Amino acid sequence: MTNDLKQFIADNLPKIEAELYALVERIKAPESLKESMLYSLKAGGKRIRPLFVLAVCEMFHNKQQEALTVGAAVEMIHTYSLIHDDLPSMDNDDMRRGKPTNHVVYGEALATLAGDALNTLSFGVLARMEQVEPHKKVELINLLSIASGAEGMVGGQVLDIDGESRRLNLPELEHVHVNKTGAILRFSIESGAVLSDASMEEREALVEYAHHIGLAFQIQDDILDIVGTTEELGKTAGKDVESHKSTYPALLTLEGAKDKLEEHYIQAINALEKIEKNTFLLEEFAKYIVKRNK
Repeated sequence: MTNDLKQFIADNLPKIEAELYALVERIKAPESLKESMLYSLKAGGKRIRPLFVLAVCEMFHNKQQEALTVGAAVEMIHTYSLIHDDLPSMDNDDMRRGKPTNHVVYGEALATLAGDALNTLSFGVLARMEQVEPHKKVELINLLSIASGAEGMVGGQVLDIDGESRRLNLPELEHVHVNKTGAILRFSIESGAVLSDASMEEREALVEYAHHIGLAFQIQDDILDIVGTTEELGKTAGKDVESHKSTYPALLTLEGAKDKLEEHYIQAINALEKIEKNTFLLEEFAKYIVKRNK
């Protein structure tokens, strides 16, 4: 990670955290529910998704407060998905980001409801942005609904579950992860374009970048599940192998998965070359995603 990217993250991470926690703390809800919601939000994480919203806005010299709010909304969606992923009926995991999972601490019922609450709150947060034009709010709400629901992340999760009973081929595996992992990353990047009034050509290039960076993100996750430790990852290592899931290393071998990772990285960088603006931050994020070790 370069010093410039480190500085960008260091400058913006506290702002993201403050916005995220404040949005939850000010709602009128049972304290036990808010406590469970905040437990998972405060468990850590790289905040890649909200940082992408801010990075795209930065590229267009757009530093409005609403970028933080949109970033917080997408992080709520991501966190809710992790709470639900860890439930006994799903992946049945006891550790997340180096801490006991939400249902281990608060019980399965409250953990499920905390995830539900974060999911629905994210759309209210977008709807209540006062300085964003109504047509942009409607577009952002629609895009997040597509990215997070049956047409995106949730649909991808179903495809992933369906694929556990058989070995997926490469197009099938990519289809799973374009939806399960990539859709929310795409929203993060495309939402920055919406807020910044990007041209259609710029937006198409950013969506292309998001497509490849989303697949690269998942491939690296699959690789780390094999080469990383539970302590490094903050969650149970080797679980994909143990459960015989279809992954890029399982399908392509570990070296083949690394080659595919490099291929998507190059295609992501090529997409940015179509944009006549300073794409340095997005280039650095692409490098960070493919080289991260946890």
